Amino acid sequence: MDFAAWEPIYERILADFGFDRSGDEEAARILSGMLTASNTASLSELKTTISGKPVLVCGNAPKLRAELSEIDLSSFVIIAADGAAAVLMDLGRVPEVICTDLDGNSEDDIEKEILACEKGSLVLIHAHGDNTDKLEKYVSRFKRFIATTQAEPFDRVYNFGGFSDGDRCVFVAKEFGAASIKLAGFDFEDPGVNPIKKMKLKWAKELIEVCGI
Repeated sequence: MDFAAWEPIYERILADFGFDRSGDEEAARILSGMLTASNTASLSELKTTISGKPVLVCGNAPKLRAELSEIDLSSFVIIAADGAAAVLMDLGRVPEVICTDLDGNSEDDIEKEILACEKGSLVLIHAHGDNTDKLEKYVSRFKRFIATTQAEPFDRVYNFGGFSDGDRCVFVAKEFGAASIKLAGFDFEDPGVNPIKKMKLKWAKELIEVCGI
């Protein structure tokens, strides 16, 4: 997504949550400093993985496992949002792509993301103002990844659009030419979440609608 089109949406999100843009920018600089020639996956590989193929985007709502049991997973390229990757790994399915900010997971879930990366998953690691501690703790353990930000992109830190892990997965699928996008494990009206998560779900729904899903 062109940043000029994304920036007004991003500014609305910052205002809604009271977040400071400078925190996102600093986190992106920290993540950029962790990139090396050997640990950076290419956008061409991501495009080859997604372009022209049916994509299943997996959010991490409690109903994910039940929904996956009714889907032929072999028919899709799977893009998993954060903790959804652990559910898929438990089912014996390595997702082709994972979008994660590393801060919505248990330690065990992150270990499964690292394992998925070792088994071939393309991991998009996202930097924002609240996860610099997780970046510093875990990024070095990912064999290859693509760095993302919700602020202005630069160098090898990209912004494909989206705010939370689930809607970022949808933006990635759209950006790289998925033939179709199906959702699993999304519950925008989940009554069991805290107020901040409720706001994030509201935004996720709006952003996914921007993608035409």
